Amino acid sequence: MRIKIGNHEIGAGRAYVIAEIGNNHNGSFERAVEMVDLALEAGADCVKFQMRHLEDVYRQRTLRKDGEDLGTEYVLDLLRRFELTVDEHCRLAGYCATKGILYLCTPWDSTSVGVLESFAVPAYKVASADLTNLPLLHRLAKTGKPLILSTGMSQTGEVEITVAFLNQRRVQFVLLHCNSTYPAPLHDINLKWINQLRKIHPLVGYSGHERGINVSLAAVALDACVIERHFTLDRNMEGPDHAASLTQTEFKRMIEGIREIEDALGEGKARHLSQGEMINRENIGKSLVAATTLPKGVVLGAEHIKVRSPGQGLSPQQYDQLLGCTLRHDMAEEDFFYPSDLANERVEPRAYAFSRPWGVPVRYHDFREYSQRISPDLWEFHLSYSDMELRPEDYLGGVYQADFVVHAPELFSQSRLMDLATPDVEYRRDSIRETQRVIDITRSLKRFFPSTRRPMIVANIGGFTMDQPLPAGEIKGYYERFAGSLSELDLDGVELIPQTMAPFPWHFGGQRYQNLFVKIDEIVEWCGKLGLRMCFDVSHSQLTCNHLEYDFYDFSERIAPHTAHLHLGDARGLNGEGLQVGEGELDFGRLGAILRAGCPTASFIPEIWQGHKNGGEGFWIAMERLERFL
Repeated sequence: MRIKIGNHEIGAGRAYVIAEIGNNHNGSFERAVEMVDLALEAGADCVKFQMRHLEDVYRQRTLRKDGEDLGTEYVLDLLRRFELTVDEHCRLAGYCATKGILYLCTPWDSTSVGVLESFAVPAYKVASADLTNLPLLHRLAKTGKPLILSTGMSQTGEVEITVAFLNQRRVQFVLLHCNSTYPAPLHDINLKWINQLRKIHPLVGYSGHERGINVSLAAVALDACVIERHFTLDRNMEGPDHAASLTQTEFKRMIEGIREIEDALGEGKARHLSQGEMINRENIGKSLVAATTLPKGVVLGAEHIKVRSPGQGLSPQQYDQLLGCTLRHDMAEEDFFYPSDLANERVEPRAYAFSRPWGVPVRYHDFREYSQRISPDLWEFHLSYSDMELRPEDYLGGVYQADFVVHAPELFSQSRLMDLATPDVEYRRDSIRETQRVIDITRSLKRFFPSTRRPMIVANIGGFTMDQPLPAGEIKGYYERFAGSLSELDLDGVELIPQTMAPFPWHFGGQRYQNLFVKIDEIVEWCGKLGLRMCFDVSHSQLTCNHLEYDFYDFSERIAPHTAHLHLGDARGLNGEGLQVGEGELDFGRLGAILRAGCPTASFIPEIWQGHKNGGEGFWIAMERLERFL
């Protein structure tokens, strides 16, 4: 169930955060305006005030203080001093509209409802004190607008009566669990009641009056769809609500925590491996491997199989299924078993037909095997930092009638990432030195591939941060430092092409933040300024578009004219990178039409996560599927 208030869809997985200013402006319109600005800066979705016409709320005897309790007299005195005028409320509503934050208000009486209707407020908040006020609820129901109702001070049966009353009138509403004491003791809050309240009505949020933010964060973890907290400039100000309110710093920290929790909660429907987990599984997981050299035709028994890391082969959970299978190929000792050994078939490469140059990603150590099985238009050599110490002639045995591309390593040591944009002078100098080594290696490879006139070097040029993205004001400086690094490199005879990046790259099996060559406006701008062409990694860019809510196909149309080379793989969500073609979100038919129009001669390789395993089976599957679109 979902309801819409303004542009916000409540119940869609993102908590709607209300900054309850109430009367914490203490009667000052200027202070109320200041609080609106601060709440907006903190990230609130709306600011909420209160409106009363005291003669419609209290009996005349009470207003005359004719023998009333001291507590009631105290509240009335404060209300008379701290209420804003109707005109001031009207001006506040207009001010909120200009600032882009929603104005909401709690009407405590029918007269106030009439006034607020003239403001065209999109919804109404009902105070705990009025949850049982059926005449007021009837008046609010007639407006046809959504309601948010606090349930503090009410018993379960009373809540059920009001829910039935509103359902009969087909009102859209949210219930807020609430303890109406200011501040509320933690032992009285009974936060788990949220789960029971949801059995009465599906949309449940939380209105908190406790000290601090932890309980409100816990409510989000319990799937509260609305969070309301009182907001103050100073907790020591006069008035009953200030002590139970949050300052702007606390409110901002709470909203940051809410958004982090929402990111972490997920959908809860299935257990999917993240990209970081897949990396770590590949590195430290376990696989079934050959216990000894095995000839084709052997019937596999326990003596032929053992369990070893890394986790790049058949899972040990499939040990029993492997027993008794007839091996269809020779295996060296400690070769991995794969799912194809269970199925007794493996996808093999063949001649492919594409309208543009196509290639295969390889490492030095598997080039000879691949070159005996397939003849692509180009080879893309993926270098690791250890590969840079190898002699290419030990792996490449002659002259080849194909072009080649080099993919520079992301790491230039066991723990240092390449970064040509870092403000760390020494670090950038080391990155320039290592990039120059890659350039020199690339030039040395030309003797094996003489038809390649100007080999491309695909590079992740850096600009990453550990714990949070760069502030917008710092991005330009990073691009400028990258430009400076380019000017220091000897690029004679080669072309450095940056790769489009996902916002959350995985290094060492953990997440970082990528800041350069992610956003399409920046990519187009800096390609123009620096005369660069790009490697368009469509999987990376789909993740970017998902995160930034870009249209991927618009992104593709804009980058196509700047594209020299393509990495093609599917993607899903925010970190489903390098999926097999057809197993993610990409429409390759639509993408193929864009690429034919925008970069018809750009070469490509399949970029499939662990596609090289089992003789490159993942690559061959991708090529067969891509053949329909390219």
